[in-house]
Amino acid sequence: MHDDRRLVEERLDRISHQYIQPAIYAARVPLELAVWHVPDEPVPVEHALAASYEPIRVGTRWGRPWSTSWFRATGTVPAEWAGQRVEAVFDLGFVGDWPGNQAEALVYDLDGHPIKGIEPRNQYVPVANPSAGAEQVGLLLEAAANPDILAGGFVPTQLGDKGTAGDEPLYRLAQADLAVLDERVWQLRIDLDVLRELMLELAVTDPRRHHILRALERALDALDLDNVAGSAVAARAELAEALSRPANASAHTVSAVGHAHIDSAWLWPQRETMRKTSRTFANVTALAGEYPEFVFACSQAQQYAWVKQRYPEIFQRMRAAIKAGQWVPVGGMWVEADGNLPGGEALARQLVHGKRFFLDEFGVECRGVWLPDSFGYTAAYPQLARLAGMDWFLTQKISWNQTNKFPHHTFWWEGIDGTRIFTHFPSADTYNGTFEGSELAHAEHNYAEKGAGTRSLLPFGHGDGGGGPTREMLERARRLRDLEGSPRVVIEAPDAFFAAARAEYPEAPVWSGELYLELHRATFTSQARTKAGNRRSEHLLREAELYSTAAAIHTGFAYPYEQLDRLWKVVLLHQFHDILPGSSIAWVHREAEATYAQVAKELESIIDAATGALAGQGEVPWVFNASPRSRTEVVELPGSLPVFAEVPASSGGRLAARTPPAEVTVTHRLLDNGLVRVELDDDGLFASVRDLAADRELIAPGRRGNLLQLHTDLPNRWDAWDLDSHYRHQYVDLTEVEAITVVDRGPLIGAIRIERAFGDSRIVQTVRLRAGSRRVDIETEIDWHESQKILKAAFPLDVHADRAAAEIQFGHVYRPTHTNTSWDAARFEVYCHRWAHVGEPGYGVAVVNNATYGHDVGRTTRDDGGTTTTLRLSVVRAPRSPDPKADQGPHRMTYALVPGATIADAMAEGYALNLPLRVRSGGVGTTRSPLVSIDGDAASIEAVKLADDRSGDVVVRLFESLGGRTTTKLHAAFPVARAEVVDLLERPLAGDPLATDDGGIAISLRPFQVVTLRLRRA
Repeated sequence: MHDDRRLVEERLDRISHQYIQPAIYAARVPLELAVWHVPDEPVPVEHALAASYEPIRVGTRWGRPWSTSWFRATGTVPAEWAGQRVEAVFDLGFVGDWPGNQAEALVYDLDGHPIKGIEPRNQYVPVANPSAGAEQVGLLLEAAANPDILAGGFVPTQLGDKGTAGDEPLYRLAQADLAVLDERVWQLRIDLDVLRELMLELAVTDPRRHHILRALERALDALDLDNVAGSAVAARAELAEALSRPANASAHTVSAVGHAHIDSAWLWPQRETMRKTSRTFANVTALAGEYPEFVFACSQAQQYAWVKQRYPEIFQRMRAAIKAGQWVPVGGMWVEADGNLPGGEALARQLVHGKRFFLDEFGVECRGVWLPDSFGYTAAYPQLARLAGMDWFLTQKISWNQTNKFPHHTFWWEGIDGTRIFTHFPSADTYNGTFEGSELAHAEHNYAEKGAGTRSLLPFGHGDGGGGPTREMLERARRLRDLEGSPRVVIEAPDAFFAAARAEYPEAPVWSGELYLELHRATFTSQARTKAGNRRSEHLLREAELYSTAAAIHTGFAYPYEQLDRLWKVVLLHQFHDILPGSSIAWVHREAEATYAQVAKELESIIDAATGALAGQGEVPWVFNASPRSRTEVVELPGSLPVFAEVPASSGGRLAARTPPAEVTVTHRLLDNGLVRVELDDDGLFASVRDLAADRELIAPGRRGNLLQLHTDLPNRWDAWDLDSHYRHQYVDLTEVEAITVVDRGPLIGAIRIERAFGDSRIVQTVRLRAGSRRVDIETEIDWHESQKILKAAFPLDVHADRAAAEIQFGHVYRPTHTNTSWDAARFEVYCHRWAHVGEPGYGVAVVNNATYGHDVGRTTRDDGGTTTTLRLSVVRAPRSPDPKADQGPHRMTYALVPGATIADAMAEGYALNLPLRVRSGGVGTTRSPLVSIDGDAASIEAVKLADDRSGDVVVRLFESLGGRTTTKLHAAFPVARAEVVDLLERPLAGDPLATDDGGIAISLRPFQVVTLRLRRA
């Protein structure tokens, strides 16, 4: 046989596009249109129903950036269309076909009831199946003129904020018709697409490919191009046999579940996400009524809450779909948070608030974590997920690795404490599946578990900006259920997939440690003010809960349940994986900074009220310490000289001054407190940092510490997200100094200020040393006006460290300082929370901070044979997309060098820097002992609060912090009637209550184990 494949394939392409696609809507009549342009921000439908409308025609430009226009569309269904499927079809002027980042609309009837959404790949609204006569049609479209931020690629654009986007209309209204959907032609088009795409994925030597080719050719021969509608059934008949052949016995199984990834903010502000959820969820519930086999998985409790508040009718449709088993809440988190940067307690609360919302609203217990798009995943996740009652974990983002291909798709993921959770990466490498032939073939060919496992999960539906599944996808799925040459497609809930995958592959391989994404490393640093706001909010929440609990127990203070619940949810929302990482438009980060300021104001008010209740009335200085470590340090008193004092952990009481071990000596270039001596050179850099107790120099020979290095930072793409390795090739050491000034001469605090100017920016650093402390603080104020740069602060240390420790949630991880393997080399930028630590046997150094996360650690061998280990903090960046003014302006942060530090010291100083002592006036009454305390340094208390059920029980979350086993005792400052171990949602776990006596509650912890205790007061 002659090879005419190409001729048949090209014939199919032309006929499909030129004849079949236009015939899907067999008849059309235009709708009559009128418009009301909303003056400013979006309004409820009630306002639109009462507004005055002006006529508008197809072809008219509309929609300044971020504006809303309400279109009223009216018309009459022609009598001759009786009994046919009639739809209203709209084209708002769509640019390309990416849903969610351009014009979109929610369609209502003229009584204000929502029907469904409109976007580029979902342009229809069902109208009627009139049995006879004409029918009047009236629709109201809330159309959003959202700009396409990335239309020109990763280039600066002013479209990312309403204040800078301009007034030029973005769109031209292209279509508004009533039309008859010819289901015969529509079904033919889907048949052809499914078979054509399958055929193109099969080998030329595969007989099945040629069998499909000839079936397609016969269908084209049966099609009358002058009467496509009339011949569509005959053409489909020629395809029936090819579509009926069953899949191979060993075919891969794709478990498909509908999904709509909706970023809670990204290239649009939160207010637009609130509307996106309504459009997508309306589409999904409409689709569920039409396709009984359809199952939709949806995460992010915050988005449900938005719809419940703003679109109650759609929420009730969602509730009905959940009850019917067609809608499955998944993930059990408040939002799909960043996987690296939220603090440990915040990640726990993500799970608590997400799971509780789904339990309270729907009676649904989520069984798995659903995080398809976050930029790497902390090794604390397995334990936290299991403590929240989760059985499985899903993501696909690690498939984006630049360097190394992850070896598994189905595996057990082991966290830092040894907890394992069954984990799956969809082998299709997408969370926006469409059932295209190439996608399914990739899922099968790419699947790494062949020979042991047989199935993978595929979330299908348009996403990022929403949209969700379409009827075309579900029609494809029906044809692909059992089709020769293709994987079998089974639509089912994620729990069903994970149960089957685990049953067939119980001995899946194990991946231990963090899931590091070899991409998007700049998200550890971008939008520094957003990150600083998150860090401060997390610690203020800790203080507010601790002091409110203590005040409630000791004084009857009214615990602010509702306020704390609301503030936690605000902070959790802003940990979404495009807000906290710094990868959103200017509008999002402008609002985030303002929100964090308001959160801080409210939390400070709670803390002030609670500490005031504890301290009582009077003029005696009281000091409060929210850290889980006792502290002996300099206390700065308002309007008075500082004093040296010891403050117990997690407590407040009258200030008790002590004599410092030595005073601070200060000269123009030197700070010395008897423990540490810091010498500056003429450039204001650390020429020497000497640990006097250990008689050891920290700074490597010939090097200088606190060296600011300004790098060119232009990634190949993904500006706000990426830090490409080539950034290291170009940099300037910032050594020029304007002034060096002594600003505090002791005796308890010594400080020297260094001022520099570079480019269009300015930086002022105050090096501060306190009596009795080994911590050298570097208080940093930057007026930053650079472009496509990153600023690093380098500490070249005379330490032979083959690995570096970095704090993560509820523990720490070790990462190599060498680049032996490609996996090691790819970690050229990593993150820590409050501290990073490098050391050799017997000696270590920590760098702590109160605002940033990104850093790098490397080592070199000197000519003298010694090793220099250099730790560099990433201070601030200047990307230009999607926010062209990202990070511009003022920044304040403190980082510090801690000589002679153990891991326990690093933890203590990290807490101390992020939880500064609070001083206030109070009475002369009894000093408050710590509400709860724990013996030793290994175990650490992370949260103290009243139980969410308002029973008055005290909930204490603690963890083993040093990576070893420990036995300790918890002491309470109140009588305890019962102590039990509970899960993160404060529900009892299996096992007997813990023994309680006057000596405390005995607890045994394995390395990095997290335990939540519920204490019932006697």
